[in-house]
Amino acid sequence: MSEATAQPGARMTAEIAEQPHVFGDLLAHRAEIAEVATRIAERRPRFALLAARGSSDHAALYAKYLIEVLLQLPVGLVSPSTTTLYGAQPDLTDVLLLSVSQSGGSPDLLEVTEAGRKAGATTVAVTNTAESPLNRAAEMSVGIRAGQEQAVAATKTYSATLLALYLLVDAVRGGNAEHARALPELARTTLDTTEQAVAEAVHRYRFADRMVTTARGYSLATACEAALKLAETSYLSARAYSGADLLHGPVAAVDAETAVLALSSAGKGGASTREVLEAVHERGADICAIGSAAADVPAAHRIGVPDCAEELAPVLEVLPVQRLALGLALERGGDPDNPRGLKKVTRTR
Repeated sequence: MSEATAQPGARMTAEIAEQPHVFGDLLAHRAEIAEVATRIAERRPRFALLAARGSSDHAALYAKYLIEVLLQLPVGLVSPSTTTLYGAQPDLTDVLLLSVSQSGGSPDLLEVTEAGRKAGATTVAVTNTAESPLNRAAEMSVGIRAGQEQAVAATKTYSATLLALYLLVDAVRGGNAEHARALPELARTTLDTTEQAVAEAVHRYRFADRMVTTARGYSLATACEAALKLAETSYLSARAYSGADLLHGPVAAVDAETAVLALSSAGKGGASTREVLEAVHERGADICAIGSAAADVPAAHRIGVPDCAEELAPVLEVLPVQRLALGLALERGGDPDNPRGLKKVTRTR
C-alpha cells in the first residue's frame, strides 16, 4: 500500500492484528533464545543493567520486574547520558547488560553497549534488526522476530520484545516457557473479544484532554506504554504513575474531569491496585479498567482480558491499549501511522 493510497491508521491496524502470529513464530524459535540464556546463566551475573529508550524503555521496565522476581537479581535502568555526555566508566565485571532497541540504531545505546563490553559486562542486544549496529556491538543478541514495522507507533515490536525478554529470563532460570505456550491463541482471543469494549471506550473518551494511566507490578510497564501511545498518536496529555506513587501526591490533581486508564490483571499487582482505584473513584474520576481482573475494581468502563500467568499479563493487556490509542487517534482526526513530528527511528546521544 503506497503512502498516497494508505488510509489513516491502516498500517497500525494491520500490525496490531499480526501479533498472535508474531508470538507463535517467536515461540517456535525459543531454542535460539535459550542458547543465549544458557551462556548468561553459566556466568552467574551479580546484577543486571538495562539500557533502552521510548517503548523499549517500558519493555526494559518489564524485564526489571522479571529479573528481580524470577531471578532474584538486583536490576538498574541505565541513564545513557552518564556514558555519552559525562564519560562515566564504572567497573561492570560480572554484570549483565541488556540493551533493548527495536531498531538497534540509537547512537546512545550503541555507545553504552560498547562501553559496557569494554568495562567487563556480559552484553546482550535485544532487537528487531539482525544486522543492526547494536547487534554487532553486543557479545550476544536476541532477535524479537516481529518483521518490518511501518507504522511509527510501535505495536508488534513492543509486544514481541516483551515476550522475547520473558523467554530469555525464563530460560535463564531453567524454565521451558510452559506458561507462554498458549499466548498466540490467548492473543487472538483478546483481539477478538475486546473489539466492542474498545470501540465503546473510544466513544467514551474521544473528547478527553488528559488521562492518567496506572498499575502496579508487572503491569506498570503497560501503564507507561499506554501513556506514550496515547500521547504520540492522539496527542493526549497522558501521564503514567505506579499505583503506589499515585497516592503520594498526584491523586490531588485527579477529579471528575480526569480519565484514568487502570491496568489490573489477576495476581498480586492487580490486587494491590484496588485500594488505589477506590481512592481515585471517590474523587469522581472516570476509570477505564483493562485486564483479567478488570471486573474486580471500581470502574466506569471495563475491558476484560483472558487470564494467564501474572508475569505474562503485560503481553496480552497491551493489545486493547494499542487498539484504544488507534481508535482515539482516528476519532480525533489524526493518523497514528504518521504522528506529527515523529520518525520511526529516533537517534539520540
